[in-house]
Amino acid sequence: MKFLRSIEFPSARYGLDGILVGTTLVLLTWGLIMVASASVAQADKMTGAPFHFFYRQLLFVGLGLFAGSMIYLVPMKQWENSRMWLLLFAAFLLLVVLIPGLGLKINHARRWIDLGVFRLQASEPARLALILYLASYITRRQAELQNSLRGLINPLGLLMIPALLLLLEPDFGATVVLFMVAFLMLFLGGARLLYLGGLLLLAVVAGSILILTAAYRMKRLMNFTDPWADIEHGGWQLAQSLIAVGRGEWTGVGLGNSVQKLLYLPEMHTDFIFAILAEEFGLIGIALLITLFGVIVWRGFVIGNRAEQMGERFRAYLCYGLSSWIGFQALINMAVNMGILPTKGLTLPLMSYGGSSLVTVCLILGLILRVDYENRVAAGVQVKAKPRSDRMTRPARAAPAMEPESAEMFP
Repeated sequence: MKFLRSIEFPSARYGLDGILVGTTLVLLTWGLIMVASASVAQADKMTGAPFHFFYRQLLFVGLGLFAGSMIYLVPMKQWENSRMWLLLFAAFLLLVVLIPGLGLKINHARRWIDLGVFRLQASEPARLALILYLASYITRRQAELQNSLRGLINPLGLLMIPALLLLLEPDFGATVVLFMVAFLMLFLGGARLLYLGGLLLLAVVAGSILILTAAYRMKRLMNFTDPWADIEHGGWQLAQSLIAVGRGEWTGVGLGNSVQKLLYLPEMHTDFIFAILAEEFGLIGIALLITLFGVIVWRGFVIGNRAEQMGERFRAYLCYGLSSWIGFQALINMAVNMGILPTKGLTLPLMSYGGSSLVTVCLILGLILRVDYENRVAAGVQVKAKPRSDRMTRPARAAPAMEPESAEMFP
């Protein structure tokens, strides 16, 4: 109840980050178009309705926008104070999904909880809760993080528990993204490079061991290095993805004209929707997509930097972590589709079909926009608090010490 009482309706006069909102809407719209195009053959085969997945994705967009709007109403201080509840929530989700009867097992992986409307992939909200917790930890223990190895080991040690649960599902891709974001946040929080580099080396060694000791991961690695050697079995998906990307050339074959989506490329509307996009829009479409994701990451870091300048470290590190999550996952998904990285089973944010991923990304963007709103409120309060004479007159020569602190709070 206390959490619900903290909800407040922001004042419209402070506005939103128009660039971030506009870019998000472009990607959401493009994603709907691509889901409709990429899934038509699969939907017709499975349900007899060619636009079955499109209509469901439209529902997920509505749910995502509603969820993002609700999380936008919650003050950031409430999230910062709920750190332990967030950690317990993440652990609860990752434990529940492993219980037979509660967690759904699909393609040898137990990652989903059936909610009726859609299947919740537990790793998505769990990772969001863990990043919120990590931002709170960096804020509270920054001095220890910057000056001792213990300050770095403590948060990574806590993250190892949910990471092990993720690996039991198994969800290696989600684990990789979680630790990439965590290492970046800890680096920006001031962790010593020597300590961070040593632990990063250990993480690489541990990841290599996980790959070498799991037959399916080793098979993915071998297929990734040469998909044409076993194209009829393990290399089929990557080979078909490469064919799709190659057919796109400079300008693509045109929207709706993809051949690989006609049941040649598995998961064409989920993990491999980028390959269909590359086939239909070509290199120009790929460049535009990368630019749009780059804009989202850029705006996230700009908003985080403003918060840091105001001394709001929790808001700053949260923005850095959330925007980098979107960037890392998008890059990994594209790299997998183009054969640069082994298959990870990660969706393309805002583009791939799936309720869990789409709703979670909308929650992420809602949090970033909330930070932006609180930045604008704080900047407005600082301007309002200045003496009237300071606002209405301009000194002939301003000394450096008299420059307003809010000078860099706006683009």
